[in-house]
Order: sequence, then C-alpha cells, then structure tokens
Amino acid sequence: MNLYLKGARIVDPSNLTGEAPVLKTNVPCDIYICNGEIASIAPQGKESIPADAKVIDLAGKIVTPGLIDMHTHLREPGEEYKETIATGCLAAVSGGFTAIACMPNTKPVNDNKSITEYILQKAQEAGLATVYPIGAISKGLQGETLAEFGDMRSAGIVAVTDDGRPVMNGELMRRALEYARNFDLPVISHCEDLTLCSGGVMNEGAVSTQLGLPGIPAVAEEVMIFREIKLAALTGGSVHIAHVSARGSVDLIRQAKASGINVTAETAPHYFSLTEEAVTGYDTNAKMNPPLRTAEDVAAIIEGLKDGTIDAIASDHAPHSILEKDVEFNMASNGIVGLETALPLTLKLVHAGHLSLSEAVAKLSINPARILRLEIPSIQIGQKADLAIIDPDRKFIVDVQKFQSISKNSPFHGWELKGKAVMTIINGRIVFDDLD
Repeated sequence: MNLYLKGARIVDPSNLTGEAPVLKTNVPCDIYICNGEIASIAPQGKESIPADAKVIDLAGKIVTPGLIDMHTHLREPGEEYKETIATGCLAAVSGGFTAIACMPNTKPVNDNKSITEYILQKAQEAGLATVYPIGAISKGLQGETLAEFGDMRSAGIVAVTDDGRPVMNGELMRRALEYARNFDLPVISHCEDLTLCSGGVMNEGAVSTQLGLPGIPAVAEEVMIFREIKLAALTGGSVHIAHVSARGSVDLIRQAKASGINVTAETAPHYFSLTEEAVTGYDTNAKMNPPLRTAEDVAAIIEGLKDGTIDAIASDHAPHSILEKDVEFNMASNGIVGLETALPLTLKLVHAGHLSLSEAVAKLSINPARILRLEIPSIQIGQKADLAIIDPDRKFIVDVQKFQSISKNSPFHGWELKGKAVMTIINGRIVFDDLD
C-alpha cells in the first residue's frame, strides 16, 4: 500500500545544507511513499493526492529518518524467556527505531558466522526492525583469543565488542583494533577495570556508604577509556566508547577528539536522567553497569551531548526477567529495558533546551549510522522510506505492563513523559501505529 503523509514537519539532520528547499523552509509538508520509497516531498497542499495512496493526517507531528539503536541486547539465542529477536524488534519499532544493532553476549556467544547468520534469519522472519549483529572481539567473550572477524563480517556483522565484559588484556585489545581495520569494523569498548571494581554493585560514594553496598568508582571506567584512546592513537584504529557514565570519561574523550584521535562515544538515557539516588530502597531496576552516578556526572553527560563530545544516544536495552531482578540487590543482574523509553527521555533534553530537536534526532539516527558505517538515513526523493513519526507534545505515563518487550525491568515505571513515537514506517510499510 502506498502512503501519503499529510502536513507533518520534517526534521532531517542529514540534510542541513539547504539543498532541498522544502526542508529548508521548515513548513508542514506532504510526503508520498510509493513502492517503499519516497516518491515526492512538497509543501502541504501543493500537490494532488495520488488515487492509490492511503492518506495519513500528521498535523502537529514530526517526521524524522528512522531511529537507529546501536546498543541493544537481544537474548536470542539462549535466553528467550527474557527477550526474543521478534519481541525485541517489536519493542524497537514501538519506540521509533527502524534498525537496531545487537550485542554478541547471547548463549552461545555471537563469535562465529553461524550465530550471525542465525540472528539475521530470525530478524528477517520477524519482519520488523532491521537488525545489525555485532560480533564478539574474543572467542566466548573470554578475553583470551580473537574471534574470526573476517568470517563474521562476511556474514553481516557491523562492529565487534565484548560488551558486558571488558577486554582486560591490553595486548588483545591492541590486536583487535589492528585486525578490525582490515575489515573497516569499529571496535566498541565496554570500559571497566575489573581490578578496581572489587565486587561493587553501584556507584562508590556517599549513597553506597549509606546503603551498605560495595561501590564501583568512576575511575574504573576512566582508566580503561584512557587505555583505549592511547591504543587507538597507536594503531590508527577506530574505537567507540560504550555507555559513558562519568564526568572524567567525558573529559578524556573531549581531549582525545581535540587531538584528532579516532574515537567516538555514546551514552544511554538513564545516565542523563537518573542519579545514584535511584538505588535508594535497593531498587534492582536501578542496578546497571556502569552504575548510575552523581548529579555532577549527569550534568557532565548532558554537556558532552551538547558540545558533541558524546556522538550518540543508545538504549543499552538489557531485558531481564523477575528471576534476575526480584532478588537481593547484590545478586541482581545489571541492566534495564530501554527501547521504548529512549526517545521520550531524549526529548526531555529537547524540552529543557539542552539539545535542539535536530541534534537529538542526529544522536539517535544519523550519528549511530555513521559510527557503524551504515547507509545514512535521510528523507529525500528516491530514498527508502524508513521513518519515525513523533508527536512531540504527547504526554503519557510509562507503564511497563504495556511494553512490547517480554521483560519489564525499568526504573521509569510511573514517570510522566512528553513526546513519543506514534508511528514507525519501514520500507514504506507501517509496522507500528499509535496515532490518536
């Protein structure tokens, strides 16, 4: 079915040159989608509506390129009771994401061609969000021997990481950066010095002392970021720092970029929305790695997003069942679900004046694509119609029982948020519809 999107405002950070007059005027536009592609873009009412098109009134809504989450944990294969590839993709499109990149810490680990092919096959069967598998740096995530990057690359991976575990062996990380260059693969680093964590379960500070919980100092993240920056400079490789949480980390990345080192970085919405105080009451939904930190760290993360030090916002969607979360805090698994709250939490930064809407969309779409060497999503004639429709004024109460994800582990349950995806279109097909 062809679509005619009527009266929406287009926000496309990939086209800021003014080459497309319609986009430059920033007026309500009509978009005709034919055979999965954008066939025409015109100011509202300036073109006749094709007889074969379904008309969708988007007055007051925003159309953006489809969002891309570059840090999603899909639990299939191995832990389908937490999430399947199909339910993860359903959660993604419900959050406005047309594509997701999934981490390799499945069971078995995605450290070989067969697992990569399995993930892609299951994603194709789901027929929802595009899935880009990320392969492991080391076999079995054990940090001892490099996985076969070439085989996985030929099968379809877009990056390598041991996310969930740091690569403690500096020599192995150096070789990973060198090896990955041969395949034009970014290396994503989970920055954590395990020797400094000492069994910590939350941020080290006054709150951890009050709660009697062992802490993880921010320096455990910072020293590993320093190492990765130095190794990237040595090898000429491309390193991407995952889930930045600390003020010192932002400073190190900022300095590295100023020095011309090939480093990029992401943070997740919980690191600019919550502080360590969320752990009060021993709420295991606030347990994550890296941990929630201080108000000063939150301010630094926001500043890093504003000045471009932090390139991308990723959900770090990490589904867990009550079996892993409804336990003592020390025993609980790290992580929260995030695909269905990432966009509205990011829009809080827009409503607060920290980011423009275009900057926010870039960090959720254009920049992740650039980091992963994907085709840059755009709203132009002839381009594939992968689009997110956003109602910036829609207020709603977060209700985890309405999540499409199998797991419900979110610290944002009960929050009132403003702005959300109300429709997601992939290849010209509506895969999610929550229009009023």
